[in-house]
Amino acid sequence: MSVDIVDLREFYHSSLGRLAEQSIAMALSSLWARLPEERLVGLGYAVPYLDRFRADTERTFAFMPAGQGAVNWPVGELSSTALVFDEELPLPDSSVDRVLMVHSLEFTENPRESLKEIWRVLAPGGRLVIVVPNRRGVWARMEHTPFGSGRPYSRSQLTTLLREANFTPGAAAEALFFPPSKVRMILKFRNLLERLGRRFWPVFSGVIVIEAQKRLYQGLPVAARASRRVFVPVLAPQGVRTTRDRNQG
Repeated sequence: MSVDIVDLREFYHSSLGRLAEQSIAMALSSLWARLPEERLVGLGYAVPYLDRFRADTERTFAFMPAGQGAVNWPVGELSSTALVFDEELPLPDSSVDRVLMVHSLEFTENPRESLKEIWRVLAPGGRLVIVVPNRRGVWARMEHTPFGSGRPYSRSQLTTLLREANFTPGAAAEALFFPPSKVRMILKFRNLLERLGRRFWPVFSGVIVIEAQKRLYQGLPVAARASRRVFVPVLAPQGVRTTRDRNQG
């Protein structure tokens, strides 16, 4: 089950959340420097990181899972947010260049189907970056952050999953080597712990950041899949007779 949108926003507005964002953003920058005139989709809760790429892209969208909820983004502008089901993205085939998954893969009901759907909407040569909790890290064991919920992964599990979905895994990075503590004295040593962790114990990072490229061979035809989802407006009345119904009764 996904983490609620309210909890995600509160975390990233906290001191610990801002430090976590800086650490992950540094890892992302080592994989994606700039995305000039490309189309980018953030899937999950990626808005803290989309702001860093948005200035260069042709257009950027924030897709948020229905089970999580959505918020308007960018703040104070026309919304580029959509509430979606991750197995049925509202995009045509080969329509985007990049996809960034944050707080997404660990919550999906069927990770393989979700990745196959991302493969469908990515253009030839398109790239995907996944940020996911590391099953060996401390952050996956602490429930007071969003990284302590959902299904954590090891790098080998991610690599296998990506290959099964017809992606070629590429470069990877790690982040969150400092403990998820709210004690200010511990957080003061964050930069030192990050440097030491990347050098001496990368397998124990809090999150794994991995890039993969859409593979264009070994494709197999599949039968069209009927949607299993039913959209019901949250505020739609249920079981209430209208005046017209009573007059006809």
